Amino acid sequence: QVQLVESGGGLVQPGGSLRLSCVTSGFSFGGYDLSWYRQAPGKERELVATMRSTGGTMYGASVKGRFTISRDNAKNTGYLQMNSLKPEDTAVYYCNTQLYRNDFWGQGTQVIVSS
Repeated sequence: QVQLVESGGGLVQPGGSLRLSCVTSGFSFGGYDLSWYRQAPGKERELVATMRSTGGTMYGASVKGRFTISRDNAKNTGYLQMNSLKPEDTAVYYCNTQLYRNDFWGQGTQVIVSS
């Protein structure tokens, strides 16, 4: 059974940092791409970052230069390091992988950026 479990969200002041984790199980994590998405209230879910199984990365324009995606295949875990956080980064953050053309999601972790 494929499972993704996010953690690490919370309340942080503007300019602060958080690191999100996504612990996975039920599939060969190292062989698949990992993505982070976010959804703010009243907005559509948007792609934040993707890390290919080969190690290549891609970032959304709004987070490029501030966020860093990484993965530890030995721990079946992905990470999203978020620096220089802004109020507009407030959202529920989800990790995602695609297996056999099916999307699998975690339950999400809330990030609130506010003073």
